[in-house]
Parts: sequence; C-alpha cells; structure tokens
Amino acid sequence: MIARIRSALLSINASYWFYPALFSAIAFFLSFFTIYLDRNGAADWFTTYQWLHVSRPNGARTTLTVIAGSMIGVASTVFSITIAAVAYASGNYGPRLLTNFMEDKGNQLSLATFIGTFVYALMIIRVVRDEDERAASAIDASASVLPGFTPQFSLLVAMVLAIFAVAVLVYFLHHIPASIRINTVLKDIGKRLIRDIKDRYPSEIEEREPREQAQGEPIIATGKGYIDIIDFDTLDEVAREHEATIAIKVRTGDFIHPNVTIVELSGIEADDKISAKIADCFSVSGMRTATQDLEYLIDELVEIALRALSPGINDPFTAITAMHWMGAALAELGSRDLDRGPEQEDYDWDRVQPLSDDFSHYVERSFGAMRSGVATNRMAAIKFIHALFAASTSCRSERRLRLISEEAETMVRQARYHLVGPSMEELEASLVEFNKVMDNSSNALLA
Repeated sequence: MIARIRSALLSINASYWFYPALFSAIAFFLSFFTIYLDRNGAADWFTTYQWLHVSRPNGARTTLTVIAGSMIGVASTVFSITIAAVAYASGNYGPRLLTNFMEDKGNQLSLATFIGTFVYALMIIRVVRDEDERAASAIDASASVLPGFTPQFSLLVAMVLAIFAVAVLVYFLHHIPASIRINTVLKDIGKRLIRDIKDRYPSEIEEREPREQAQGEPIIATGKGYIDIIDFDTLDEVAREHEATIAIKVRTGDFIHPNVTIVELSGIEADDKISAKIADCFSVSGMRTATQDLEYLIDELVEIALRALSPGINDPFTAITAMHWMGAALAELGSRDLDRGPEQEDYDWDRVQPLSDDFSHYVERSFGAMRSGVATNRMAAIKFIHALFAASTSCRSERRLRLISEEAETMVRQARYHLVGPSMEELEASLVEFNKVMDNSSNALLA
C-alpha cells in the first residue's frame, strides 16, 4: 500500500493539474477572507490617504474584469507554449525525457499562478455592487442604506496578484527556452544522477563483490508493468515478523507480469496472505521513474547521445556533452562501495536482499550502451576515450581500471568497422596513450 501511495505522489508531482488546483483552492478561500475584512472596515484607512484614490463600483468591476480575462488568456497561452516545448523536447531528445519536463516546477507554478489569480478576481467581482442596485437578500433589504459595496482591500490584493503574475510571465518566457536547451537538459540529468549515486552509495571504501542472495520459495508478481517503487520498509517488517529472508529477484525499472518471480522467500512457508502482502510492496506503472532507478537516468544520457549520433541528426557535440556527464557519474561510482541496495537505511540486508550491481554492470549500461553509435564518429570516439580516462582517475581498484581499459579497447575494435585512414590512426594513437596511463595507474595500485 505504501508503495502505491508513493507512486501516486510521483504521478501528482509530474502532473499539470495539482498546483493549479491547489492555487485555485487557496484563491477561493482567500477571496472569502478578504471580503470579510472589507465588510468589517479593513479598508477604511484608504480614505485617509488621498493618493490611494478609492475605487468606485464601476471602476472596480472593470479592473477585476480585465484581470480575470487577461489571466485566463495568459494561462491558455502559457499552457500552449508549455505543450509545444514539451513536444519539441521529447521529439528531439527522446520521449523518455517527457517526465523531466512534466516535473518542471517552473512550468507548473507559472500556470498555477495565472489560474489562481483568475479564480480570485472572479470571486471578488461577484460582490461588487452599485449603490442603486436592488437588494440581493433579505438582510440587505432590511438595511437602512442601499447595498452598494466596493471591496477596496480585496481589489488591492487582486491588483497585487496581477502585478506578481506579470513578473511570473516574464520569468516563464525566460524559463521555457532555457529549459529546453540541450546543455541544460544534460546538466540537470547529470547532476541528479551524481546526487542519486552519492545518496545510494555513501561509503567510499574499497571494492567488494556483491553478496550472494538466499535461495527460497518463489513468489510471483500479480500486476503488469514497470516497477517504479519497492517498499523496502514493509518488506523488512514482513521478514522481521516471520523471521524470514526475502531475496528480491527484480530491480526497480524491470518489467514484470504474472508468473515472473519477484522475490524468493526462505525461512518460512509462504501462504496466500504473506504472498499478497509482499506483492503489494511492488508498485507498477506504465513507465519507469528515477526514484529508485539509477539506470533510468543513465539510459536518458545514453538515449540523447545515440540520437545525437544518428545519421538523421549527426550532432557529435551533444553526444560528447552526454559522455562528459556520464564520465563524471562513472567516476563517482568508481570510488564507492557498490554493495548496497536502494534506501538501505530502511531495512537490514540480512532480512531483505536486493539485487546488487557491480562496477561492470554500470560500465556496460553507460559507455557500453553508447559504444555502437560512438564508434561511427571520429570526434566522439576520441572523446569517449577521454571520458573513460577521466572516470578512471577516481578508481582505487585494479579490477575497475581493467574494466575501463577493456571498454576503451572494445570501442576501438568496433570503430575499425567504420573509421579508416587518418581518423582511425588518430583514434588508435589516443588508445595507446590511454593504455600507458592506465598501466601506470594499475602498477601504482599494485605496488
């Protein structure tokens, strides 16, 4: 249940309806509060300052009408621009990046500001009355004066919100083109990937081989889709309550369907109740997310690099930038103990055993995945080697250095099918220099 709640919160975080709905609700109740203040003399001090120029009913109504009409018009334009930007980005950089733009708080809050201001102005305009209007209720009819009413304080608040909305519009017009620049997109993905690596693997110690999982009775999946959240805390409670060991056989981001084994349970015999509780800890949806899935962010960088190197686009500079961020992420992985699962502070590994990934898995998933595209371009192939070298500088393991060297040599072997002449000679010269430096680093570690 907790996994499903977290998954629902992720869906809300990537929606364009939540903040507009929230701001509309706030504006709705704020209008009642400011009208109440107006009816109880909160705006009487306006008359003591002639430069404030107290509004009349017609002027207030016209002002609020202009604010409401302009805000809903701007909101429609903002939404259209956002959708056009999202369509452009997903078409050029890959549909996988659609979630990144949907989660952009700048876009969500900008739209919410205009919608909220519209709702507030609409709620205030309904109470503005001319002095000669017919009474709207029995209370007004029994009053000693005609029910003319101009909410001065509420009108002032509406004008402040409109001015603030203009500032938000200026911000939005700058934010949209800045957010779809490819360097900005790669920077955001790369920084998030490095941050998630540090959070998941906080220990900077020598390399350890992944521990072997316990064998037990298989429990199969009940749903279909990609695993986006695994509730490790509840799994740990189940294992502790029954003195059992739960070995997880899938990763976040894997596609599952009925008859796919998700865990193996040892120590007790699984009944329907325990199996259902364990299966409920795996939230599935129609798409992957980066919440517990490092490979999702790696795949985004790989997808951008491969698209950039495709014959239809032929943009090696974008691919090189993606490799730079990938190299920085691999450098972080190279200096850390990878024998750890997601959110491990919430559970004991001896009770809940996730699938562990060693350094070779990340090398193959990152640089290995983009190798085929890089090998077709001289500039990208040379920068591929440079990025691997930069990643190797943080490694304190001879095995990890060897994996990086093997990846560089594999790429050069593949490049021989695409590059010839001086281009290939230059690439092989870069590999020779790279191997010399790597040999020196390996010898220093062995000494």
